[in-house]
This record gives sequence, structure tokens and C-alpha cells, in this order.
Amino acid sequence: MTDTAVGIDAIEIHAGKLKLDLPETFAPAMGDDPGKYTEGLGLYASSLPDTYEDIVTMGANAAHRLMERKGLEPAHVGRIDVATESAFDHSKPVSTYIAGCLEQVFDGDFHHANKGERKFACVAGTQSIDDAYNWIRAGRHRGRAALVVATDTALYARDDPGEATQGAGAVAMLIDEDPDLVELSTEQGYGSADETDFLKPQQQFPSVDGKRSMAVYLARMREALVDYESVGGNIHPEDFRLGPFHTPFPGMVRKAGVLAYRHITRDTDIEAELADGIGRQPRPEAFDDDGAYMDALGEYTDALKETDRYREWYDDTIDPTLDLSREVGNWYTGSVHVARVSGLAALAEAGEAAAGERLLVGSYGSGAQAEIHVETVQDGWLEEIDALNVGYQLASRYDLSFPEYEDVHDAHNFDEETGVEEFTAPDGEFVFDGWGRMGERKYRYVE
Repeated sequence: MTDTAVGIDAIEIHAGKLKLDLPETFAPAMGDDPGKYTEGLGLYASSLPDTYEDIVTMGANAAHRLMERKGLEPAHVGRIDVATESAFDHSKPVSTYIAGCLEQVFDGDFHHANKGERKFACVAGTQSIDDAYNWIRAGRHRGRAALVVATDTALYARDDPGEATQGAGAVAMLIDEDPDLVELSTEQGYGSADETDFLKPQQQFPSVDGKRSMAVYLARMREALVDYESVGGNIHPEDFRLGPFHTPFPGMVRKAGVLAYRHITRDTDIEAELADGIGRQPRPEAFDDDGAYMDALGEYTDALKETDRYREWYDDTIDPTLDLSREVGNWYTGSVHVARVSGLAALAEAGEAAAGERLLVGSYGSGAQAEIHVETVQDGWLEEIDALNVGYQLASRYDLSFPEYEDVHDAHNFDEETGVEEFTAPDGEFVFDGWGRMGERKYRYVE
């Protein structure tokens, strides 16, 4: 077993090549006030895949850039794990397709790398990192690193309430010893229960109970926070520089943020300082029934949300993690990993010396499970973040009209037969290249 630090050594992002502007394009076509999206959901745009893109091409393109930048060959990688809830085969994992793509451009092969696919809704990306971490800490890696790819096309049926939160993209992460980006904590907290809030039983587009999903998300996150504190000790707001949360849309994180702050300020100096203005947090033993206690807790939470102390914490710790999500939408398994990049990019832009700072990371997957763990920013973080070209990718997206969006949605609907032409020209990337003899998807690299 190794005692060396293990964590995320490098990260790369590949966004879908198309952009759907929510206030300017989607809202007018749907007859909605743009504020429903920008203020309510906290979203401005969605990244969508062009007709030659899918979860394999996006994942392979992110992994390709990561390996090239880090000077890696297939022999350096002993494990490839893909997390997705957009898989198109119940047997052959997406990781094999991605490995096959990478073998087109690198010398050598991944024949001696363990490959797999993780499924637990959006938390699967973090679970894949956990698997890689445990594999390395157990000493089974033979000095090699693990490649974790979270890739999804988060599309909903037309006119579904979740349609505005759509997105598509991939995050590739290299898990290794002596990481350059963040070290992962040994301690973790979990909140898990058998829930039915979001599911895809033999269907492409999800069935979602929006209200239920929100309630389950908040409940499981709180359970995970309590569980983490049982092994990692009590959390104080000043212990962490950033709080990257699972972000299906920023409005959901706004709700989670105040509940998290309420929990981690309980019995602290901050609760005492705020007591003159809003009182102390209600305790259940002071009430005759649960209903009265919950009403009082809700009133306290509403008051807490309006305090300067909370707003300053939220603006410094949570809001920077939402910048990318506002422009790309929900990436399912990649969501919390986009939040991490967003927050660190904000610190880099502000010129902060973040090495040694800690992140409180909250992952969630419907069905349902949350995980809380801590990450410590490493000395090489700034070079890793500066190497990303996600800003260029977002600025280069093709801006869809609403009829074009309808065509793209149909093109990625397995139940529709369409002949939609591509909107962008692939350049130095993997593309979908038709079907093989057994109905498998084929891919090629475009120089």
C-alpha cells in the first residue's frame, strides 16, 4: 500500500460544439420570460453536440488533449474508467471505444489497461475517481496512472421541464501519485437511499420528478455532510476556499448553499455573531412537534440567506464554481468536475495563491447518493488550470437558431431518422463515422 499523496494530476474539458442561447433564442420560442432561465435556473446557454459528436468523441477528445499535454503514452495508463448515464450499449463499455480512438493517434495500445464503465447517475464520475484512488493506494497500479472520463449528452424530451438545463460535454481526469492539481482526502461522507426521482428505464430521455429530485438532492447532501463530519471532524466555513457542488443548474446550488451554511455554522462563532440579528438556530428539543420545528427552521434559513455574512461567503466560496455551468448547462457525471474547474479558474484569474487551500466537494447522483470529500490544492494547480482552453471552446461554439436546435435535437434522438448536416467542421479531433457490421458505432480521427 502506498502512503504517497494521490489525487487529480491533470484535467481537460471538451464542450459540445454547438450553443443554444437560452434568453435570446430558447425563451422567445417557448413564450417565456428570459428571467425564468437567467434568474430562476441561473443559466444563460447550453452546449450541445454537433451531429458528428457523441459521448465517445467528446470523451476521447478530452483524453487525447490531456495525454498529449502531459506527455503520456498508453503504457503510462493502467486503468480507464468512464462514467456516463448516456451509454448506448448494456454490455460493451464506453471506455473500450475511447481506448480504441486513442490508439489511432498514439504509439502502443491499452491492451494491459483495466477498462470499465460506472453507473450511478451523476455521482458516477466521483465514484470512478474513488475507484482509481483506491486502486493506486492499494499498490495495484504498477506505477501507472488512471484515466477517468465523465462524458454525457444530457438531453431531455422536447417540452420537458428539464429541457432548458440540457448540456453536453466531457471531463477527462488523470488520477496519479504526487498530483499537480488536487490531493484527495482519505475521509469521505455518504448519504444514500432508494429513491425514484430521476430514471431512464430502457429509454433515451429521462423521466424526472423535479420537486422530488430537489428534495432528495438536499436530503442526501445533508446526510453526506453529517457522515463526513463523523470521520473528518466538524466543518467550519473558513476551513474551505471553494465548495464545488453537483450543479444540474445553478439555481439548485443556491438552495443547497444556504442549507450547507446553516449546518456548518451551527454551534460556531458565526451563529453567535448572527444571533443579535436573526436569533440562534432552532433546536428540535425546544418544540412540541416536528412541524413547528421545521417551520421555525425554515424562517431562520430565510433570514440567514439575507445576511451580509452569508452572502459574502456564498459569493466567495460557491458562486465562482458556477461560472462555467451558466454557459454549458448540465453535464450529468461531469457536472461537479466542471464546478471544480470553474472555481479554480476564478481563483487563477483573480491572481490568488491557492496552493494549500482546501475544497469541500459535494457530488450527487439521483436514485440517490451524495458524497462529500475534501481536496487540497497542490503547487502545480495554476499551470494545470492555465493550460485549459475551455474559454476558447465556448467562444468558438456555433450559435444555433431555434429551428436549427430542433434539428439537432432530432439528430440525437434515437427514435428519429434524420439527415441533418453538421454545423461545424471537425479539426484535429475524433468524429462519429457510421456503423459497423454488428451495429456498433465507428470512429475516426480527423487531422
